Amino acid sequence: MKKIAILVPEAAVMQAIADPQYLFAMANEFMVASGRSRLFQVQLVGGRRQVILNEGSYSVLPDCLYSEADKPDLILVPAVLGDKKRAIQENASLMEWAATQYSTGAEIASLCAGAFLLASTGMLDGRKCSTHWVFVNEFRDLYPDIEIVDGAVITEDNGIYSSGGANSYWNLLLHLLEKYTDRDTAILASKYFAIDIDRDNQSAFAMFRGQKGHNDPEILKAQEYIEANVRDRVTVDALANQVSIGRRSFERRFKQATSNSVLEYIQRVRIEAAKRSFESSRKNISEVMYEVGYTDTKAFRTIFKKITGLTPIEYRNKYNKMAAAV
Repeated sequence: MKKIAILVPEAAVMQAIADPQYLFAMANEFMVASGRSRLFQVQLVGGRRQVILNEGSYSVLPDCLYSEADKPDLILVPAVLGDKKRAIQENASLMEWAATQYSTGAEIASLCAGAFLLASTGMLDGRKCSTHWVFVNEFRDLYPDIEIVDGAVITEDNGIYSSGGANSYWNLLLHLLEKYTDRDTAILASKYFAIDIDRDNQSAFAMFRGQKGHNDPEILKAQEYIEANVRDRVTVDALANQVSIGRRSFERRFKQATSNSVLEYIQRVRIEAAKRSFESSRKNISEVMYEVGYTDTKAFRTIFKKITGLTPIEYRNKYNKMAAAV
């Protein structure tokens, strides 16, 4: 019997508690239907007897307090809403218990923005991690010693798992189900819940907003210049001159402020502009390519796919019904 502890943190996303509970309950039913015994024992584990979520919209009654919980084989840390620093403080004791369980053999997995709670334990320092693309910059600011894997749906590192944004946690749950059972059971669950079992990238859903929460006015000015001149050939030297900083110092400060090299930032701004054009116009690939400053079709296609996980045509057909119908 595999014992799974689903944490019930303060400020948790209700669905991120209910969905894994539902998945593993159904997995037990699938196994019984195929002549096998139930494998999973699931407990909702909290720091209080009743946890009020979403400003009173939901009330969750954990099966037990963490001090009473069975020794788990796997701990699931749901996503949290709102102020992440506050959520970290409110759930410090619960996450300390989770860290102790990991140190004595349990595996642990964060769902979406649950990565903020998982990271607060220190277990992720020097490791890789995934979270919702919306919160990547905030996560980097709070936890500079953790490597965020941009676009990843699932990250695994020595018994610690994390997932990408929103519904991406279903892919992590299916991954864990396959690990504890077999491929056939995971496929059956993916079909039952209508989840694409092998999706491994959330890049197609991401919107690049840049990192502007820093306190470097010259770098902010350079970012604004890049974004206002998407069509133009913008060089590192020109940008450094624009803000009156030496090239080497400019590149160092830009990377420190934005977590991107200058070239990476230019590419991501251009591709974000291309995505918006594909979503809202009937322009063909070449027209959009020239519009965002590229003249080489192969280079544009390569960079677009690297950043979004889709080719330009695939992206246009996915998000623009008018263009797909042409």
